[in-house]
Amino acid sequence: MTKLEKLVNWFGDKKRVLVALSGGVDSALVAYAAFQKLKNDAIAVTADYKTLSQEELNSAKQICTEIGIKHIIISYDELENENFVQNDKNRCFYCRTELATHLDALAKQYNVDVIVDGTNLDDLSDYRPGIKALSDNGIKSPLVEARFTKQDVREEAKRSGLSVYDRPSNSCLASRIPWGQRVTMERLARIEVAEAMVKQSTGAKQVRVRDLNGVAKIELALDELHTLSEKSKLEELESKLHQIGFVSVMVDPDGYKPGKINVIVD
Repeated sequence: MTKLEKLVNWFGDKKRVLVALSGGVDSALVAYAAFQKLKNDAIAVTADYKTLSQEELNSAKQICTEIGIKHIIISYDELENENFVQNDKNRCFYCRTELATHLDALAKQYNVDVIVDGTNLDDLSDYRPGIKALSDNGIKSPLVEARFTKQDVREEAKRSGLSVYDRPSNSCLASRIPWGQRVTMERLARIEVAEAMVKQSTGAKQVRVRDLNGVAKIELALDELHTLSEKSKLEELESKLHQIGFVSVMVDPDGYKPGKINVIVD
């Protein structure tokens, strides 16, 4: 039995499933496997909670079109949640707890007996309070139970014809703001615009623009750092970032690494 067959068979004793779909490759593969087994009894749901970029939302829509799975988009505003906005080290826990509440309400509405997410084995090795929040609320992780690493996910997604198989990992826009600095709509907006500008200017795929109290810290994948080596291009980019509210710009010479700013900053 292949790994994908094992994942598909995970859904064999389920009646109706809700898949929390983010727009990335992990939840895409889970949605694909659920649809293979359950067809119209598999439903994908994406939460547009104001910290999800438009790029991620568009990706989620594209994934569901490719798979053929029913797609529901729910909208609410995380910025109304003071626990989230204050942005301490448990921000992701508050985010996912709120998400779980909305997913549970939707599950009751559609008579769903299990909610699943895209957590894989590699995710468990990092500090991820959001994963604990989902687990505490009864949300299952088929990729973990089927022993999928991130590499496994990408390989099976490619074999399955999912266009997002090589899509860089992403996270909500609030993750660009260091713990201890408040999350605001203004900061989220300029981060989203800034990342779009960097991608357009460089052609890089793995891009983060960290907002360090108004300082834009650009992180690219190590093999894409050379795209910012041209002085004139960097100066042009700096000018654009100043125009949208950043006071200064720096490029991280060490490149992108997940969780780099997960420290308390006053």
